[in-house]
Amino acid sequence: MLGLRRGELVALQWGDIQFGKDEDDQNRFIVVRHNYVRREHTTTKSKKSRRVDLSKELRRALLETRDKRMLDAFLNGKSDISCDLVFPSPVRTILDPDNLYHRYFLPVLAKAGIRKIRLHDLRHTFGSLLIQNGASIVYVKEQMGHSSIQVTVDTYGHLIPGANVNWVDRLDLETSPQQFATNPQQSIEKIPEDALQTIEEIGGGGWTRTNDLRIMRPSL
Repeated sequence: MLGLRRGELVALQWGDIQFGKDEDDQNRFIVVRHNYVRREHTTTKSKKSRRVDLSKELRRALLETRDKRMLDAFLNGKSDISCDLVFPSPVRTILDPDNLYHRYFLPVLAKAGIRKIRLHDLRHTFGSLLIQNGASIVYVKEQMGHSSIQVTVDTYGHLIPGANVNWVDRLDLETSPQQFATNPQQSIEKIPEDALQTIEEIGGGGWTRTNDLRIMRPSL
Protein backbone atom coordinates (compact mmCIF):
# COMPACT_ATOMS: atom_id res chain seq x y z
CA MET A 1 0.00 0.00 0.00
CA LEU A 2 1.46 3.35 -1.06
CA GLY A 3 -1.18 6.03 -0.98
CA LEU A 4 -0.30 7.26 -4.47
CA ARG A 5 -2.79 9.09 -6.65
CA ARG A 6 -3.80 7.07 -9.69
CA GLY A 7 -1.90 9.38 -12.07
CA GLU A 8 1.22 8.97 -9.94
CA LEU A 9 0.74 5.20 -9.92
CA VAL A 10 0.57 4.72 -13.69
CA ALA A 11 3.54 7.09 -14.24
CA LEU A 12 5.78 5.26 -11.76
CA GLN A 13 9.11 4.05 -13.19
CA TRP A 14 11.49 1.42 -11.88
CA GLY A 15 14.18 4.05 -11.49
CA ASP A 16 11.96 5.82 -8.95
CA ILE A 17 12.23 2.92 -6.50
CA GLN A 18 15.00 2.52 -3.93
CA PHE A 19 14.91 -1.02 -2.53
CA GLY A 20 17.77 -0.73 -0.04
CA LYS A 21 20.35 -3.41 0.68
CA ASP A 22 17.79 -5.69 2.31
CA GLU A 23 14.36 -5.46 3.91
CA ASP A 24 15.83 -4.26 7.20
CA ASP A 25 17.44 -1.29 5.48
CA GLN A 26 15.29 1.76 6.23
CA ASN A 27 16.34 3.34 2.93
CA ARG A 28 13.55 1.62 1.00
CA PHE A 29 11.23 4.11 -0.63
CA ILE A 30 9.70 5.49 -3.80
CA VAL A 31 10.46 8.95 -5.11
CA VAL A 32 7.14 10.21 -6.48
CA ARG A 33 7.92 12.79 -9.15
CA HIS A 34 5.77 11.88 -12.15
CA ASN A 35 2.06 12.21 -12.77
CA TYR A 36 -0.31 11.48 -15.65
CA VAL A 37 -3.42 13.65 -15.80
CA ARG A 38 -5.78 14.21 -18.75
CA ARG A 39 -3.47 12.14 -20.95
CA GLU A 40 -0.51 14.38 -20.25
CA HIS A 41 2.70 13.65 -18.38
CA THR A 42 3.22 16.24 -15.69
CA THR A 43 4.58 16.78 -12.19
CA THR A 44 2.88 15.80 -8.94
CA LYS A 45 -0.14 17.76 -7.79
CA SER A 46 1.96 19.75 -5.30
CA LYS A 47 4.60 20.44 -8.00
CA LYS A 48 7.17 18.78 -5.72
CA SER A 49 8.62 15.31 -5.55
CA ARG A 50 8.18 13.35 -2.33
CA ARG A 51 9.47 10.22 -0.69
CA VAL A 52 7.00 7.44 0.13
CA ASP A 53 8.38 4.65 2.30
CA LEU A 54 8.08 1.01 1.25
CA SER A 55 6.81 -1.59 3.69
CA LYS A 56 8.70 -4.88 3.79
CA GLU A 57 5.83 -6.78 2.17
CA LEU A 58 5.47 -4.27 -0.65
CA ARG A 59 9.21 -4.29 -1.19
CA ARG A 60 9.18 -8.06 -1.64
CA ALA A 61 6.29 -7.92 -4.12
CA LEU A 62 7.90 -5.19 -6.22
CA LEU A 63 11.28 -6.94 -6.19
CA GLU A 64 9.70 -10.12 -7.51
CA THR A 65 8.05 -8.18 -10.33
CA ARG A 66 11.23 -6.25 -11.10
CA ASP A 67 13.31 -9.42 -11.39
CA LYS A 68 10.84 -10.86 -13.92
CA ARG A 69 10.92 -7.64 -15.95
CA MET A 70 14.72 -7.58 -15.90
CA LEU A 71 14.85 -11.15 -17.16
CA ASP A 72 12.44 -10.33 -19.98
CA ALA A 73 14.48 -7.25 -20.86
CA PHE A 74 17.74 -9.25 -20.88
CA LEU A 75 16.23 -11.88 -23.18
CA ASN A 76 15.29 -9.07 -25.55
CA GLY A 77 18.76 -7.57 -25.54
CA LYS A 78 18.00 -4.77 -23.07
CA SER A 79 20.12 -4.18 -19.99
CA ASP A 80 18.38 -1.24 -18.30
CA ILE A 81 14.73 -0.96 -17.21
CA SER A 82 15.04 2.11 -14.99
CA CYS A 83 12.91 4.20 -17.37
CA ASP A 84 10.30 1.46 -17.86
CA LEU A 85 6.88 1.83 -16.28
CA VAL A 86 6.15 -0.31 -13.24
CA PHE A 87 2.48 -0.71 -14.22
CA PRO A 88 2.31 -0.41 -18.03
CA SER A 89 -0.49 -1.28 -20.41
CA PRO A 90 -0.40 -4.66 -22.21
CA VAL A 91 1.54 -2.97 -25.04
CA ARG A 92 4.05 -1.41 -22.60
CA THR A 93 2.70 2.12 -22.93
CA ILE A 94 1.28 4.35 -20.19
CA LEU A 95 -1.86 2.84 -18.73
CA ASP A 96 -4.87 5.14 -18.85
CA PRO A 97 -6.10 5.68 -15.27
CA ASP A 98 -9.70 5.02 -16.31
CA ASN A 99 -8.67 1.70 -17.84
CA LEU A 100 -6.73 0.88 -14.69
CA TYR A 101 -9.93 1.31 -12.71
CA HIS A 102 -12.47 -0.37 -14.99
CA ARG A 103 -10.39 -3.13 -16.60
CA TYR A 104 -8.22 -4.15 -13.69
CA PHE A 105 -9.29 -2.75 -10.33
CA LEU A 106 -13.02 -3.49 -10.47
CA PRO A 107 -12.55 -7.13 -11.61
CA VAL A 108 -10.11 -7.66 -8.73
CA LEU A 109 -12.69 -6.33 -6.26
CA ALA A 110 -15.38 -8.57 -7.70
CA LYS A 111 -13.16 -11.65 -7.55
CA ALA A 112 -12.27 -10.89 -3.93
CA GLY A 113 -15.91 -10.33 -2.99
CA ILE A 114 -15.30 -6.71 -2.00
CA ARG A 115 -17.89 -4.02 -2.61
CA LYS A 116 -17.24 -1.47 -5.33
CA ILE A 117 -15.05 1.41 -4.18
CA ARG A 118 -13.01 4.11 -5.86
CA LEU A 119 -9.33 3.63 -6.57
CA HIS A 120 -8.76 6.83 -4.61
CA ASP A 121 -10.29 5.15 -1.55
CA LEU A 122 -7.11 3.08 -1.26
CA ARG A 123 -5.16 6.30 -0.86
CA HIS A 124 -7.44 7.41 1.98
CA THR A 125 -7.14 3.98 3.58
CA PHE A 126 -3.36 4.35 3.52
CA GLY A 127 -3.50 7.71 5.30
CA SER A 128 -6.14 6.56 7.77
CA LEU A 129 -4.23 3.44 8.80
CA LEU A 130 -1.04 5.45 9.31
CA ILE A 131 -2.85 7.83 11.65
CA GLN A 132 -4.62 5.07 13.56
CA ASN A 133 -1.35 3.22 14.05
CA GLY A 134 0.27 6.23 15.68
CA ALA A 135 2.09 7.97 12.82
CA SER A 136 2.61 11.69 13.35
CA ILE A 137 0.49 14.11 11.36
CA VAL A 138 3.70 15.54 9.84
CA TYR A 139 4.79 12.11 8.60
CA VAL A 140 1.37 11.44 7.09
CA LYS A 141 1.43 14.84 5.37
CA GLU A 142 4.80 14.00 3.77
CA GLN A 143 3.70 10.51 2.69
CA MET A 144 0.46 11.76 1.17
CA GLY A 145 2.04 14.72 -0.59
CA HIS A 146 -0.46 17.26 0.72
CA SER A 147 0.20 20.90 -0.12
CA SER A 148 -0.06 21.88 3.55
CA ILE A 149 -0.41 20.21 6.92
CA GLN A 150 -3.82 21.86 7.28
CA VAL A 151 -5.12 19.62 4.49
CA THR A 152 -3.88 16.57 6.42
CA VAL A 153 -5.45 17.75 9.67
CA ASP A 154 -8.78 18.53 8.02
CA THR A 155 -8.87 15.11 6.35
CA TYR A 156 -7.48 12.80 9.02
CA GLY A 157 -7.41 14.79 12.27
CA HIS A 158 -10.49 13.05 13.67
CA LEU A 159 -8.68 9.71 13.44
CA ILE A 160 -5.78 10.65 15.70
CA PRO A 161 -5.75 8.14 18.61
CA GLY A 162 -6.95 9.66 21.86
CA ALA A 163 -8.51 12.72 20.22
CA ASN A 164 -11.34 12.63 22.73
CA VAL A 165 -12.26 13.11 26.41
CA ASN A 166 -9.41 10.80 27.50
CA TRP A 167 -6.97 13.68 27.12
CA VAL A 168 -8.69 15.83 29.74
CA ASP A 169 -9.06 12.82 32.02
CA ARG A 170 -5.27 12.53 32.01
CA LEU A 171 -5.05 16.02 33.48
CA ASP A 172 -6.70 14.67 36.64
CA LEU A 173 -3.76 12.32 37.09
CA GLU A 174 -1.36 15.26 36.91
CA THR A 175 -3.26 17.52 39.32
CA SER A 176 -4.75 15.09 41.90
CA PRO A 177 -3.26 15.31 45.46
CA GLN A 178 -0.56 12.79 46.15
CA GLN A 179 -1.81 9.79 48.11
CA PHE A 180 0.12 9.09 51.32
CA ALA A 181 0.56 5.61 52.73
CA THR A 182 -0.10 6.93 56.27
CA ASN A 183 -2.23 9.68 57.72
CA PRO A 184 -0.20 12.94 57.62
CA GLN A 185 -1.39 13.78 61.16
CA GLN A 186 0.26 10.64 62.48
CA SER A 187 3.66 11.95 61.46
CA ILE A 188 3.46 15.06 63.73
CA GLU A 189 5.79 14.66 66.70
CA LYS A 190 4.58 15.40 70.23
CA ILE A 191 5.70 18.84 71.45
CA PRO A 192 7.70 18.63 74.72
CA GLU A 193 6.11 20.18 77.83
CA ASP A 194 9.04 22.58 78.39
CA ALA A 195 8.63 23.89 74.85
CA LEU A 196 4.96 24.59 75.47
CA GLN A 197 5.88 26.53 78.64
CA THR A 198 8.38 28.62 76.71
CA ILE A 199 5.76 29.45 74.07
CA GLU A 200 3.34 30.60 76.81
CA GLU A 201 5.91 32.97 78.34
CA ILE A 202 6.70 34.71 75.04
CA GLY A 203 5.61 38.36 75.20
CA GLY A 204 5.47 38.54 79.01
CA GLY A 205 4.19 36.59 81.93
CA GLY A 206 1.00 34.66 81.50
CA TRP A 207 -1.53 35.42 78.79
CA THR A 208 -1.24 39.21 78.77
CA ARG A 209 -2.22 39.36 75.10
CA THR A 210 -5.73 38.85 73.87
CA ASN A 211 -6.68 35.19 73.86
CA ASP A 212 -9.81 35.52 71.82
CA LEU A 213 -8.83 36.35 68.26
CA ARG A 214 -12.42 37.35 67.59
CA ILE A 215 -11.93 40.58 69.58
CA MET A 216 -10.83 43.11 67.03
CA ARG A 217 -8.83 46.26 67.62
CA PRO A 218 -11.05 49.36 67.57
CA SER A 219 -10.85 51.33 64.37
CA LEU A 220 -8.68 54.40 64.54
